[in-house]
Amino acid sequence: MSTCILVVDDEPDLELLLLQKFRKQIRGGTLRFLFARDGIEALSVLAEHQDVDLVLSDINMPRMDGLSLLSKLQERRDELSTIVVSAYSDMANIRTAMNRGAYDFVTKPIDFCDLEATIAKTIHHVEALREAQRRQAAAEQARASLSRYFSPNLAERLASGTDAVSLGGTRREVASLFTDLTGFTTLVETIEPKLLGQLLNGYIAGMTDIVFAHDGTVAKIIGDALHVLFGAPSDQPDHATRAVACSLELDSFACSFCEHWSGEGIALGHTRIGVHAGPAVVGNFGGGRFFDYSAYGDTINVAARLQAANKTFGTRVCVSATIAANAQDFCGRPVGDLVLRGRAVPIRAFEPLEAENCGDADTQAYLHAFKKLEAGDPGAVASFAALVGRNAEDRLASFHLRRLLNGEMSTSITV
Repeated sequence: MSTCILVVDDEPDLELLLLQKFRKQIRGGTLRFLFARDGIEALSVLAEHQDVDLVLSDINMPRMDGLSLLSKLQERRDELSTIVVSAYSDMANIRTAMNRGAYDFVTKPIDFCDLEATIAKTIHHVEALREAQRRQAAAEQARASLSRYFSPNLAERLASGTDAVSLGGTRREVASLFTDLTGFTTLVETIEPKLLGQLLNGYIAGMTDIVFAHDGTVAKIIGDALHVLFGAPSDQPDHATRAVACSLELDSFACSFCEHWSGEGIALGHTRIGVHAGPAVVGNFGGGRFFDYSAYGDTINVAARLQAANKTFGTRVCVSATIAANAQDFCGRPVGDLVLRGRAVPIRAFEPLEAENCGDADTQAYLHAFKKLEAGDPGAVASFAALVGRNAEDRLASFHLRRLLNGEMSTSITV
């Protein structure tokens, strides 16, 4: 690889000496020299030759001296390594030159063995610097590419080194969140592909932006559905709190998105969200040509089942008691004790609420009615009927009222 050196000195003899001293390297194509008589000419040469790697400059020169040249190079932000040349007695100027960005110096009269060693050391520095810049550029390009598909924290990890994408999983505590846009399959069959692309891209972009804002990892996107993890690939002790906050913001966005497209004459269904926390096996799985960052285990299955259970309850967001117990300042309405297929132990589920709704009259009335349901109190029928009478849109209260009217007097619900 050829290195181009710009020599800036008003002594013509130096040009001949350098060409003689480095004739082998010049003939071999490893070194190439350009020459200028002062700083002004040097700037002109640099403007014409963008491939200069190193500047060897005298300090004392007419028109523009070496110190002024260094200042100009700093102003231009030229990342050129510079060796300054001056008398040994001129250490004050040499020190100034070093403070202005010079990489090294040699003294007059020039010891060409020392100069050759200094140039070799500087070339090595230039090559190391450029290699670091190449690696940084490659890493940034990798991050930019990966960030199109993965959340920033996962993209950072994948781009950080080859060990980050090794196949295999680890067991860790996570919060798992699933979303699903109801009626999407029917929508695909009824609107133009171009409009569908616009709608879906806007929906996914909005949803993933919210996930990333809460430092979540999008493990998978299938059509309109998202699988989100908190606590992976990096530990997040507050993963339950993040998952609840994220689910509420996702719900708010999805409702606004649905309302917007309704104004355009397109009816979208609700987005259903399910969240659970616990241990899962998380990592990269696949083969040599393909890998899939995924999570497996009962925790993941339960979160997916909670998402689907919203359809039964008429809710949009459903989280487990594990999430509720570990999320800071959690506020929500108990849904019931869900008996999931294949599980012997029921799971208490909650509908999370925004903080401002925790203390309102309707929420308190619901909690009072649910306590009666838990206790097997026949008065639960009247309490839930009163809730539905005040707000016919309260689907969770309507769900329990229907159950009670059908003779189901417990919080146990098979889904």
